[in-house]
Amino acid sequence: MLPSEEKENKRQEKRFLQRRFTICVIIIAVIFSGFAIRLFVWQIVEGASYKKLATTSTAYTVTTDATRGEILDCNGKGLAVNRTSYRIIIDKLFMKPEKLDSTILSLIKLMNTGGEKWIDALPIKLTSDGKYKFKEGMADEIKTLKSSDYLDLKASDSAEKCIELLTARYELENFKNKTDLRNLISVHYNMELNAYSNSTPYVFAKKISSDMVAIISENMQGISGVDIQTFLTRSSPTGSLAPHIIGALGSITQEEYEAKAKEGKDYGFNDSIGKFGVESALEDELKGIGGERLVQKDAEGNVTKVASSVEAKPGHTVYLTLDSNLQKVANNALEKQITAARKHGETEALTKGKNSGEDCETGAVVMLDVRDFSVLAAASYPSYNLNKYANYDDYYVALSKDKNAPLYDRAFIGSFAPGSVYKPCVACAALQEGIINSATTFECTKKYTFYPTNPVACMGYHGYISLNPALAQSCNCYFAETGRRLGINTMYLYAEKFGLGEKTGLEVNEGTGILAGRDSATWQEGNTVQAAIGQSDNAFTPVQLAAYTASIANNGTRLKTHIVKEVRDYERKKILFKYNRKKPEELNTIGVSKSNLDLVQEGMRSVVTSQSGTANSIFGNYKVPVAAKTGTAENSGSDHAVFICYAPYDKPRVAIAVVIEHGKYGQYSMGVAKELLNAYFK
Repeated sequence: MLPSEEKENKRQEKRFLQRRFTICVIIIAVIFSGFAIRLFVWQIVEGASYKKLATTSTAYTVTTDATRGEILDCNGKGLAVNRTSYRIIIDKLFMKPEKLDSTILSLIKLMNTGGEKWIDALPIKLTSDGKYKFKEGMADEIKTLKSSDYLDLKASDSAEKCIELLTARYELENFKNKTDLRNLISVHYNMELNAYSNSTPYVFAKKISSDMVAIISENMQGISGVDIQTFLTRSSPTGSLAPHIIGALGSITQEEYEAKAKEGKDYGFNDSIGKFGVESALEDELKGIGGERLVQKDAEGNVTKVASSVEAKPGHTVYLTLDSNLQKVANNALEKQITAARKHGETEALTKGKNSGEDCETGAVVMLDVRDFSVLAAASYPSYNLNKYANYDDYYVALSKDKNAPLYDRAFIGSFAPGSVYKPCVACAALQEGIINSATTFECTKKYTFYPTNPVACMGYHGYISLNPALAQSCNCYFAETGRRLGINTMYLYAEKFGLGEKTGLEVNEGTGILAGRDSATWQEGNTVQAAIGQSDNAFTPVQLAAYTASIANNGTRLKTHIVKEVRDYERKKILFKYNRKKPEELNTIGVSKSNLDLVQEGMRSVVTSQSGTANSIFGNYKVPVAAKTGTAENSGSDHAVFICYAPYDKPRVAIAVVIEHGKYGQYSMGVAKELLNAYFK
């Protein structure tokens, strides 16, 4: 290429670049001119209107309820389900402040006329002589009211002082009628407790009838801020079936709210939360996630726009391992046998004196599936109705004052001296440690006196006796001597492996029990012989005894006890969790050889088959082969009647533990187990 041509090409390339640069500058200028013009319109031409809108319009995000998941038994029968109910709410977004107090009084009047209850949280009542006094049974509520978060009063300050301060706090000085004043204070106080605000409406009354819905709708027309909503309430189709296990809901407390907030969980002040049982243990699965709606108001407080922004998500459905039919049998059998034991005791006491079983009023039973240690039934007597309990009214107060403590879960939490049902554990330990063998005999003289300060009485005179008949006839002398030679340290190490004095793994709250020697504050050598026959400090929960029995039946493998079968989505279609029955969770092995376990199992079978066996009268002719151990546990009052068993003996399916407090005679604890076995094998 010639030099002149090269120069010409460079000039053309330069002119091209200059034109492209000019075009880009023009395009950018046009774009920025458009922005400038639009900003001029917004700020200068329409600026006043936008400024007014910004200063007179406010948006609020209001949370909507989430549907709580349901609780079902192993066959899908409802244990805690949702029912549609009505409630009255006061919505601050729609309520004119100057109308609030008159609206509250109108609502209270309508509710009282209809004979229905509104939420009255104030622990102060107005007496018939016109004085303010604290309500009984509300010590915690009174403490909260006087706390630094609210009135900051001394514990000794009167109810009158509280009313005086609350009147000023809520600017209610114009209300002279004491009844109206007290009721207004109650609502305002509960509003404060529940963070009543533009984003949190206040629930004035729950579970109102359809008749009251009609009355409120008719009489509150034209009054904005009062709304009747449908919502889902918790209901138990069979309220008395398993209340201790299912549990109940209650209003979330400040402490619970703060704890959940730290966990990153989204709760509102009006939310309910599981207080105990499965409702509490599986709260995260059951709760669901609330939705949101956006509400916009103008300067005059008028709502200009309402729109849903986030849809609520329901909680999950929880299936338990409980069988409703077996649970019903357990409840009925306990009541029947405890009543029979008490009547028998009352008759016996006429001739034999006190502690004959006349004080028998309570007890518990647990039935496990040996194959995976799932809870098939767990009953505590006396019991209560979950639907009535949920109201926290006079029924709840009566339950809390009942001397027999029906609210106490004896099956999972109660700890009781096991008596002779502890002997199979001692036998396993002694056999494995070489202390005894199947032929070892000890002499029973009806009273064991190796430790004169800790004598052990036997229920019979057995002479020289070996392991099998000693288990069958429950010889205290044999096991006292076995325990002495074994020693307390070795004894409780094997008991630990059986899960005695240890939690079983239940998802719900359970007791740990007490293991003699390990958990004892002081110990003397003589105490060992008492521990070996299930006395001393030994105290175990019925569910521990059932798991211990199942471990013997399971040839020494202890599995994790559980009550949750599976978790599904709310529609019950998608399985989110399912307990693997083919691969149950193993906690430990007992460390006892198969041959030694066989000897103990044979001894427990002899408890039933031997003519002198302590369970022969009840199970001797039973069609299903049963292995068992009876126990009589000494305590204050009449002896406890304790019984453990598993069946079938040759291919174990179920294990049962029964404790009848002050039942005295074993026939009654055995009677409970027999009715459950009848129902299971029917």
